[in-house]
Formats: sequence, C-alpha cells, structure tokens
Amino acid sequence: MAKVVIYSKEYCPFCKAVKALFDSLDQAYENIDIAEHPERRDEMIEKANGRTTVPQVFVNGKHLGGNDDVQALHKKGQLQPLLYAEDA
Repeated sequence: MAKVVIYSKEYCPFCKAVKALFDSLDQAYENIDIAEHPERRDEMIEKANGRTTVPQVFVNGKHLGGNDDVQALHKKGQLQPLLYAEDA
C-alpha cells in the first residue's frame, strides 16, 4: 500500500471529505493537523509548491493537491492506481 500523508485541520470540511474518501478505500494515511502542529505548516507549504490551503495530500511523496484535485483523480479512476502501484 502507498504511504499517504494529509495535511489538514480538524474543523475543515474539505479535509473531512478527503479523509472520508481514503477511509472508503481502506487506505491508511498519516494525518498532520497543522492547527495542532503549526510548526509543520511551513513544511506543508514548501512540499505543496506554495499552496497554503488545507487539505494537501501526498502519495508516496508526490503532491496530489487538495480535496477537489484528489476527488477528481478518483472520479477519473486515476487515484487507486497510485495507491496500488508496484513501487508504492
């Protein structure tokens, strides 16, 4: 299985939606709440090429974007191949 990291905030509805998607796919993920760990925010921004909004999702170190980006990948059938790639 792939290593998924989600930078989020607890009260964010878009964060909840993207986590629910991964839960529905039985995909484990590391959740980094930047409200609880504000020192990780700059790390997220750097990894996400300057994007400052949450969620920001990474699969095996590759930046997928926010909720809309990840949901679009899933609808196109392009998310699960990333999660089950042989090099994952």
